[in-house]
Amino acid sequence: MGILKDKVILITGGSSGIGKSTAELVASEGAVVVIGDIQDEEGKETASKIVKNGHQASYLRMDVTDFESVKKVTEEVSSRHGRLDGAFNNAGIEGPTAKISDYENLDWKKVLDVNLTGVYNCIKCQIDEMQKQAGGGSIVSTSSAAGLIGIPGASGYNSAKHGVIGLSKTIALEYASKNIRVNAVCPGFIETPMLERVTDASIKIREQLIKMVPMKRVAKPSEIADAVAWLLSERSSYVTGVALPVDGGWVAQ
Repeated sequence: MGILKDKVILITGGSSGIGKSTAELVASEGAVVVIGDIQDEEGKETASKIVKNGHQASYLRMDVTDFESVKKVTEEVSSRHGRLDGAFNNAGIEGPTAKISDYENLDWKKVLDVNLTGVYNCIKCQIDEMQKQAGGGSIVSTSSAAGLIGIPGASGYNSAKHGVIGLSKTIALEYASKNIRVNAVCPGFIETPMLERVTDASIKIREQLIKMVPMKRVAKPSEIADAVAWLLSERSSYVTGVALPVDGGWVAQ
């Protein structure tokens, strides 16, 4: 029996990278998975692959920057499946690399809209649904190791990811008495399309990043998925308000 048997889990940004890996894992652990994303083709493909492997999954188009879109999808998940047991708020973008004097205001707004306001929209709607049901729920949002430290040239991304941690801790305290747990996961360097874009597929830059990590490697998306699945499951039933680094020891230095 899987650790998430019959749990209804909504995953944003589930069409690639960490989100896709998490969708596949939690489905294999018995969850009913709903992927919410704006990448329709990739999202449908991920859901279809999960179903072909004998598990339960579906895809719904959802734009995390649009509150009404998030509200509609979240309510539809609850209506269709009778409840919402857990959510993984993973949709995100990296944004440009530039010092604050060169950082464009529109870039700042875009990064914050997706990476922080998007998480706020999702958690707000998820809390509304979870309060209607017995048993509470578990919400996990993707922050980053960059949400725990400062990184020059990434003011938008860093600010948003720090914000996700603050938001998660605050809401965890607000709803702990209702058994709704709220946590954040903080990945380091992960083998994803985002890492490819950040390094511009440069082997030299990749090697420089690896040197920064005590374990001397980047992580596989499945290693983040394992942490998320644990936080979504009852195995972490006394864990809330935590920002969990999964970074090979990077921020421990």
